[in-house]
Amino acid sequence: MSRMKRNAIQELVAWKSSEDRKPMVLKGARQVGKTWLMKEFGQNYYDSYVYFNFDEEDELKSIFEANKNPQRIIELLSLITGEKILPEKTLIIFDEMLRGGSTCFVEGTHLSVF
Repeated sequence: MSRMKRNAIQELVAWKSSEDRKPMVLKGARQVGKTWLMKEFGQNYYDSYVYFNFDEEDELKSIFEANKNPQRIIELLSLITGEKILPEKTLIIFDEMLRGGSTCFVEGTHLSVF
């Protein structure tokens, strides 16, 4: 693993360990590896991860528009993936949530509606 990737993973591990962590938005140019980094982090530092791409899944926008209750949103996301999203165990990755090449990732119970 390159030094830059190692540093990025270390920063994500520090974020995960923080007691007062908030949802993180990872911004950067398109096609630089944000999604790969998040999937790698989810695979190696969580029991599981779920991935949602707002450009490819139209129903995602309506879930956030129609629901303000984080628990309900988690339930609906679980239905889409067919996997139970567990607090502290599942990393939720939202890709292309914000236009311009952003990847947002949120840990199970720390979901915030943007």
